[in-house]
Amino acid sequence: MTDQTYPRIDGYKLLRIIGQGGMSTVYLAEQLSLDRKVAMKVMQADALSDDIQRARFENETRTIARLEHPGIVRIHEVGHTRNGLLFYSMPYLSHGHLAQRNLKGDQPKVLAILRQLLQALDYAHVRGVVHRDVKAENVLFDDADRPLLTDFGIALRRGSNPRLTNAGLAVGSTAYMPPEQARGQEVDRRADLYSLGVLTWEMLLGKLPYNAGDALSMAIKHVQEPIPQLPAVLKHWQPIIDKAMAKQPGDRFASAQEMLDALEQLEQQAGKAFTAVEVPTQFEPAPAGTARTGRHRGLQAVAAVAVVAALGGVGWRMYANRTPPPPAAASAATAQVPAAPVTVDPAGATPLVETAPEASDLGIAAFQANAQEQLRTGLLLAPANGNAWDSLEAAWRADPAQAETLRLMALLFDGLGDQAEKSLRNGDTAGARLAFQRAQLLDTRRGGTGTAVTLLQARLDKALDERLTLQLAKPDTRKTAQILLDQSAWLNFSPARKRSLQARISTALAQTSGSTAASRLAPAAAAAAAVVTPAAIISVTRGEYARFASATQREPAECGKGFLGRTLRWNNTGSDRKPVVCVSAADAQAYARWLQTQDGHHYRLPSAGELSAQPATPVAGWLNLCADHACGQRMSSKQQALDANRGYDNIGIRLAKLD
Repeated sequence: MTDQTYPRIDGYKLLRIIGQGGMSTVYLAEQLSLDRKVAMKVMQADALSDDIQRARFENETRTIARLEHPGIVRIHEVGHTRNGLLFYSMPYLSHGHLAQRNLKGDQPKVLAILRQLLQALDYAHVRGVVHRDVKAENVLFDDADRPLLTDFGIALRRGSNPRLTNAGLAVGSTAYMPPEQARGQEVDRRADLYSLGVLTWEMLLGKLPYNAGDALSMAIKHVQEPIPQLPAVLKHWQPIIDKAMAKQPGDRFASAQEMLDALEQLEQQAGKAFTAVEVPTQFEPAPAGTARTGRHRGLQAVAAVAVVAALGGVGWRMYANRTPPPPAAASAATAQVPAAPVTVDPAGATPLVETAPEASDLGIAAFQANAQEQLRTGLLLAPANGNAWDSLEAAWRADPAQAETLRLMALLFDGLGDQAEKSLRNGDTAGARLAFQRAQLLDTRRGGTGTAVTLLQARLDKALDERLTLQLAKPDTRKTAQILLDQSAWLNFSPARKRSLQARISTALAQTSGSTAASRLAPAAAAAAAVVTPAAIISVTRGEYARFASATQREPAECGKGFLGRTLRWNNTGSDRKPVVCVSAADAQAYARWLQTQDGHHYRLPSAGELSAQPATPVAGWLNLCADHACGQRMSSKQQALDANRGYDNIGIRLAKLD
């Protein structure tokens, strides 16, 4: 295939195919506006042949786009190719997928990967999203070699339009598919934990627990075959595998957090034995359990027929436009099944008859319905007895593990996070603190890993920083900045972060005090009072500034024309060891703020008095700029007033390091 036959997408150049499946093709592409590589997933023309299919794809894409977690690959953009094919773009992760890694016997690495994946799944599950296709190829690695879950392309969000979920079709990869999914039944988060159990086996042994020549045979093995046994050197993992891969969902881990807790306990109990071990090369999984009786074989036959019906026969195809009729043998086999709805245990257990919901379930449903409406209207914590918090607390106390309650709690967590951020930006520290502490409690109640709280703290820290910047910009509001910082101690700043924020406030207050005193002095005395001796005056090289520009994607400032009319920019003047020039006052101030985040020290642009007290620069022609309030305007070292909005090819940056 040549590039001329690739789909045409405005703003992108498709370079080559990097993956292909039954519904889509994944391309390596270049996003022209940002000059970056992306992975472009384009749906095939016959994959979404009607409005329901297209609506399902777009619905699921919106679901994925809402997932903001460091262990989940994000979606950049959703759209259509020039000939109308649906696509979405994602970050291009060039470090491959899990199926390309050899982790056989490497217990610490396997646990580290499982820990990341379980945290990502937990985040998705409490938001009502089930992945439904967890497999080695859907675990990618970023530049820091961290595993990320991708391809929620057949994800299911609870509460979405049931017509858009292809009910009755078995979707996913049969090598990792739980029995209920193979039968085409409704699945929940425990289906993902089953798949993760299969993936755990595969990482530890370097092979799958079941092997078959085709997808249908593989699915039937998951329904019928007992869980195989690990070799002696890894036998301490067997309880984890057995619980994760239990045939009945009710026998599995109830949540990703519960499975993670079990893994952490496994590591502690193994102690020094939890290292990389050598797995026997010729090891073949030995099935557990005893031979089946005739009755058991009959029940297995029923389960197998259910799988055939769900998959649509040997020539089954995922996401078919309609569900194929079951084989003729199904009518004879299903005659053995009672008329009442049942769930057949493929391992030979007594059929489990479905029962009507208990009265308590109906009460929980009422609490959930109230909470949903209160979330929609923004009644999160007030009024009393009429808010989402109170409604969900009642539902949670009635049944702490109810899936819909946990989903709504996740939505409430997100709403409280938004409320806390808005309150902090408005200077309402009391309101922000209440919303944040309630969000913390929600995360604890649902058994969260703490990742969501950490991400929320980062958001609130940024909101506080922006509020402080506004207050410090005006002399008449600087004194309130200290009060704001004191009332925000509940954010639990690190010592370095607290020193940094305190230094900003102290410096601004000192400038205000100095300016007031200087206005009452003679000009000469005022100039002397403006000289404040910082810890050090540092100079910025082009190489140092380049790191900042690369990290922040900052656009170069205007700098006029150079020799033969060449447009000057900071990155086409001198070498990386020489001073950076062609930077504006705003560039310099932004660099100072960025440098502060890198090493925890506080920086600002020096005053004219501070610069005059410094020895002459050893670099000929390298002048300095001053852009703080004490100067009043941007100045060169020769005390010439300059345009603060542009750069100059003989003006660089010096910073005052204050701590």
